[in-house]
Amino acid sequence: MSNWRLIVIVGPSAVGKDSVLSGIAAAKPAIRLVRRVITRAPELGGEDYDSVTAEEFGIRVESGAFCLTWQAHGLLYGIPADVLTDVGLGATCIANLSRSALTQAVRIFPDLRVLNITASPSVLASRLTKRGRESEGEIKRRLAQAEKPLTDGIDVAEIRNDGLLTETVAMALAALYPVRA
Repeated sequence: MSNWRLIVIVGPSAVGKDSVLSGIAAAKPAIRLVRRVITRAPELGGEDYDSVTAEEFGIRVESGAFCLTWQAHGLLYGIPADVLTDVGLGATCIANLSRSALTQAVRIFPDLRVLNITASPSVLASRLTKRGRESEGEIKRRLAQAEKPLTDGIDVAEIRNDGLLTETVAMALAALYPVRA
């Protein structure tokens, strides 16, 4: 097992982060899959998340309910404070995180491991269109952000998700748990 306890998956919208997360969690049941809190309507689907209003999110921030928060695409996101507790007690957790939150995350979780999931622009555009949550203008803005650079000095494994999900999950697991000779 590694010495890091929080694994985060980052990448552009529609790259398949939640699918890769689910695949890793299924293959390694001891890893806790973190359920995020988001100011997104509950019926929009995608990942399994707790939907709250912006007002409720603010109340939770004030009460210390989160160890990490950020804003992206007009929404507020939070990682529950109990993740910090679990990691401190030795548990390994995995979460979907915004690339913009990496600097903050490294300060809170120094032994962070990052899987940067990528895909070609045509694959991303197709997936964004199929999920039906964004307008054409929003899709263009998300695609423009797809090549956003990551924070320097962080341990990052690049994982391509243009093909079969099983292959992507296998590559992610190999990056997390390399075979030692």
